[in-house]
Amino acid sequence: MPPTDHVLALDLGTSSARALVLSAADASPVPGALARHKITPTYATGGSATIDLHEYVEGLLGCLDELQQNGHLDGITAIVLSSQWHSIVALDNHGAALTPLITWADTRSVQPRLDPAFDEHAFHARTGSWLHRLYWPRRIPWLLSEVQAASFAGLPDLVLERLTGERVTSVSIASGTGSLDLATGEYDAEALAIAGVTPDRLPTIVPSGWTGVLAGTYARRWPGLVGVPIHPPTGDGAASNVGTGGYDESTAAVTVGTSAAVRVVHPIDQAPELPWELWRYRVDDKRAVTGMAFSAAGNLHAWLTTVLQLDEAHQEPTDVEIGSSRVIAIPFQAGTRPPETVPGGSGVYFGLSFDDDAADLLAASLQGASLEIDRGLRMLDTLFGRKLEVVLGGGGIDASAWWRRCLTATFARPTDVCAEAEVGARGAAAVALGLSPIPGGEHLEPSAPDVERIEHLRPRYTILRDLAVQAAQALQR
Repeated sequence: MPPTDHVLALDLGTSSARALVLSAADASPVPGALARHKITPTYATGGSATIDLHEYVEGLLGCLDELQQNGHLDGITAIVLSSQWHSIVALDNHGAALTPLITWADTRSVQPRLDPAFDEHAFHARTGSWLHRLYWPRRIPWLLSEVQAASFAGLPDLVLERLTGERVTSVSIASGTGSLDLATGEYDAEALAIAGVTPDRLPTIVPSGWTGVLAGTYARRWPGLVGVPIHPPTGDGAASNVGTGGYDESTAAVTVGTSAAVRVVHPIDQAPELPWELWRYRVDDKRAVTGMAFSAAGNLHAWLTTVLQLDEAHQEPTDVEIGSSRVIAIPFQAGTRPPETVPGGSGVYFGLSFDDDAADLLAASLQGASLEIDRGLRMLDTLFGRKLEVVLGGGGIDASAWWRRCLTATFARPTDVCAEAEVGARGAAAVALGLSPIPGGEHLEPSAPDVERIEHLRPRYTILRDLAVQAAQALQR
């Protein structure tokens, strides 16, 4: 493509909605062509974690207005979307929202009635998910008990409908609902039966090659986007992997944003048998992504720096040697992702003494998050039969040099750091246009003393983590 061709990327995150312009040649951001709308989820007792849908969508459209005003919507040849997985909204007969946008962090759901013959291991192997509160087979029965819903959709489905007039979803987004048969790319019959819905009450799944166009009502508002193909959305985890350069089975991508994950992209055909502890979603019609996610990452760092009232100069524990803090933090403040069932509010610090300071607590937290991610990386090493290469990306990685070194030491292998912060948008463009981004950033070699201290810390962390899981589950009962 000529270098003047550009891609408009919409990135639908939990903490912000963004619109940015990328080069169509290599998915690199165009300097200055970024508009951001801050999102503040509402958290309440009982596990509620919601976002005002109307405010979210209007804020996103306002980002397009900002780009238009600054002359950045000329020369756009494609529109792509990267979106948070797992969101859901209940809709009435006219398609109007009956509920706020329910995010991945919401822990409300019900345990559905199951056939005595239900085999969750077979269900997990087929859908890549578990019968967990994160997914639609548990969320839909709960929503049906609360409101008279006619249908259900996720955030990217509703944004796409607002832009094109068509309520459709991608195989990537559908896989994040926990209701997709990964092999066929269609809704799983058993998942729908558990949810108590038929396929016509969910968004239609379109192939990766589908495109829509902007509805005529927006022609005067954004004339440069008229007739521009709009591609199906990509789940943010899959997009982030591809955007950092982790787009084949040789490389594990570790992304740290609000939450964190470690994942490997691989062909869906002849995919290795899925271990119980890992999830698997789809990237597109031909590729899957297998990995593990963690609820505490950038949110943990933001919370702790706020609680400890750390100014900008002290938001990294630069004076603490990696692996040397006596304090061990188990980062369960936001609970755990499935298949574990540790609830939010279960974070623990062990080994506190009066001579520990804010830097010790911050270092312990970042080390705990690093050790959690390393658990997933080692499982993926085993699954793919090799010590995987690692690339780091995301806002949390970009913000903290100390954390980058800590992760590299914990993984005990060299790592590449993706220089681009907007990895989700970059990956969505790469998936839609068939590009292969490269990290293009810092290369880190693990320090031998750092690795040794982390290895000394690891057995204590593992023992205390097991105790924290048992204690949290006992308190639930």
